[in-house]
Amino acid sequence: MKFQMEEEIKEALSLLADGDPVEARHVIGILFEHDLESKELTYTNRCCTFWIDATKRLAELTDTFEQGERLLTEWKSFQPNLNSGTIYEPALYAMQKGYFSKALEYFTPLFDEKEPLRKAEIYRNAGICYKKLGNFEDAKICLSEANKVYPNLASVVAELADCYALCGEERFGKVLFREAFFLDPEKIDIDYLDSELIKCLIEKTKEKGHSGRNLLLWIPVYGVLGGILNVKRGLSSQEVCRLRQNIYAMESENKDPCCNTDILVPKLLNSYFWLIDHYMLTHESMSKVNDTLLKIKLIDSNVYDAYVK
Repeated sequence: MKFQMEEEIKEALSLLADGDPVEARHVIGILFEHDLESKELTYTNRCCTFWIDATKRLAELTDTFEQGERLLTEWKSFQPNLNSGTIYEPALYAMQKGYFSKALEYFTPLFDEKEPLRKAEIYRNAGICYKKLGNFEDAKICLSEANKVYPNLASVVAELADCYALCGEERFGKVLFREAFFLDPEKIDIDYLDSELIKCLIEKTKEKGHSGRNLLLWIPVYGVLGGILNVKRGLSSQEVCRLRQNIYAMESENKDPCCNTDILVPKLLNSYFWLIDHYMLTHESMSKVNDTLLKIKLIDSNVYDAYVK
């Protein structure tokens, strides 16, 4: 009987991987008659139910792109449930394979989109799907195309960084992660990032007590302090000008007693780090570096101590 149960569980998992959660749940329902307390069956059934319910909610949408995006959003929102209690890894992997294969079907027919931003979003979402399927090469192709048609979207650059890190190309991953968090940390969806490089940094930042929007802003700060986002690049003259303007505006805002320091401080710190890197790479006078270090010390002495040690 045990052998038969194992074979039928394998059948249910195969159905999940092939994109048929309804039939998979039917098989699980029969198995429950023999073992109602099985944690493996309970978890697999939870996966089936989530997927079926998510698919039903697509009926309210008519736009193919929105349907695909809804599936990605549903996956993200259900992650706490999928990762709670006893996790049955074979069921999780099987569902992930089937689920993202289905999601991908919504995006690939849209690859001929003409509007640049929309096209970049389509290719980014397809890249996420390929990444979740373990197909990192096609993921990189899609994400590179997204970055080509609409350059410098932080959400795209972060996903591309994740792909390189997952492929073992950590140095390039570090460059791109730092770039993404420089462009706009608040536009990065960390729930889709899977590489150990960034996941460890996210966890370390959470351990410091940061969450939500604040978490996104502090990730690049602790990335620099921890030596994770330590691969530097030079800035163009336009970027230097824009960086200085942003710093000046933030410094002025920071003088207002009513300002939101929780948001301003990490933004300023990350900007100061980039400015110091620029000074060092262009061999500017040490007085400029020291002036910037003093500013760091004045707004957060703990960050200053960790940065200069």
